[in-house]
Amino acid sequence: MSNQTLLKFRAERTTVWDFPVRGDWATHKGDYRGNFAPQIARNILLNYSGEGELILDPMCGSGTTLIEARLLNRRAIGYDVNENAVEITRARLDFPVEHSAAQTIQRGDVRNLSALADDSIDLILTHPPYANIVKYSDNKNPDDLSSISGIHEFLDELEKGIRELYRVLKPDRYCALLIGDTRKGAHYVPLSHFVLDRCLKVGFALKEEIIKTQHNTTYAQRWSAPARVHRFYLIMHEHLYVFRKPRADEDFSRIRHSVVREKRAAYKTRRASRNT
Repeated sequence: MSNQTLLKFRAERTTVWDFPVRGDWATHKGDYRGNFAPQIARNILLNYSGEGELILDPMCGSGTTLIEARLLNRRAIGYDVNENAVEITRARLDFPVEHSAAQTIQRGDVRNLSALADDSIDLILTHPPYANIVKYSDNKNPDDLSSISGIHEFLDELEKGIRELYRVLKPDRYCALLIGDTRKGAHYVPLSHFVLDRCLKVGFALKEEIIKTQHNTTYAQRWSAPARVHRFYLIMHEHLYVFRKPRADEDFSRIRHSVVREKRAAYKTRRASRNT
């Protein structure tokens, strides 16, 4: 890690993360709409993976996760449905490092990760669109989740991707997902909570919920006047969920409050069958 990076980065120790100044080391830039700060990727990679391990970001945008994987000597695979994002990431990965771990990027859809084997990924870190708040392909790409305006339709399609993430992740390893909320009709839409429910439904156990504050967002100025008229507060935070994939033989009673009821019931059924 360079001296410049050391001056700009510190490891987080709480569940509230605040980055007034986003990291700009290596080839990181804040010019891609909706991309997350490299401090997020660096914290997650350092805490939940080791050198040489395989990282996946199936909605990689401008490549923040892959750039950090390159700097930290992690192997990484990135996908995005938008070819423009793939080209941006490929260009930003073109810098020299002393490490040998390779990072690859190609066009792909989180809902179909058939090129990846079951239980093959050490860590997943990704940042899905927040429904159609930011339209990454301006409705020109039907595969782009940000082209979906209906919340329930968006969640149904995203759940297909979540199931793929669960399939490819190794048991007892982690999947980190950054997601935010929105408003409709001047009322709060807890999109992050809906996504949390889908992740738990698929089988993930909740390891952490981190609140990440936002600064200088594009929409803050746009919504300032309506917020005063309709008496609501500007949304200036996101949720970073860290999930763990339980082992097949795991005792769910230990984590019974961090998984859905159906998973606890399945464990009780397995335990009862072993005792008969």
